[in-house]
Amino acid sequence: MRILLIEDDTVLGAALRDQIAGDGHSLDWVMRLDAGRDALAVVAYDLVLLDLMLPDGRGVPFLRRLRAQGSVIPVIILTALDQISDRIEGLNAGADDYLVKPFDLAELSARIGSVARRYSGNPNPIISLGPLDIDLAARSLRKDGRTIALTAREWVLFEAFLQRPGQLLSKAQLEERLYSFDSEVESNTIEVHVSRLRKKLGATVIETERGLGYRLGSA
Repeated sequence: MRILLIEDDTVLGAALRDQIAGDGHSLDWVMRLDAGRDALAVVAYDLVLLDLMLPDGRGVPFLRRLRAQGSVIPVIILTALDQISDRIEGLNAGADDYLVKPFDLAELSARIGSVARRYSGNPNPIISLGPLDIDLAARSLRKDGRTIALTAREWVLFEAFLQRPGQLLSKAQLEERLYSFDSEVESNTIEVHVSRLRKKLGATVIETERGLGYRLGSA
């Protein structure tokens, strides 16, 4: 997934960046609401992690404006504000989840996965695709009973297809899943990863629409 983190605590932000990258997602990290607004205007993010107390304002009004503009992007609030009234305000403003600092990084990873699955229309982390048995929560899969290992980027790409079955995804959309602002994208990266997925999972697992993009096929 491509995730936007809006957080001004540099120590926490660095820890979150490392955790999320370790989970195989790409992360853009900004420290102000105005920078977050600018990032959302140019990138189709899959999820936002939002602190509530930023140098240029509070996260709740920011979230309310986001929802008022029609955005349905998943948002998880990360904050030290732990009163029930704060939780209610955040959730009523349109947050999908509310995590109080300090929190365990593994719990955040689990919540990110849970929110992503709900938005993909399948809250069940277990998916079957032909001979493939896929556990999205554990990031593991078996083909005909045999465990298949995927790299972090292969997982990110495969999840993009699983979350949008039947939908055509352009090369640019897939590149956004893999890379953050400061990453360089090689021109043939998507083709290379798709080829590797086909070799591991089956030649028909990803279909190509020449000149348009790719979609999930049958394994």
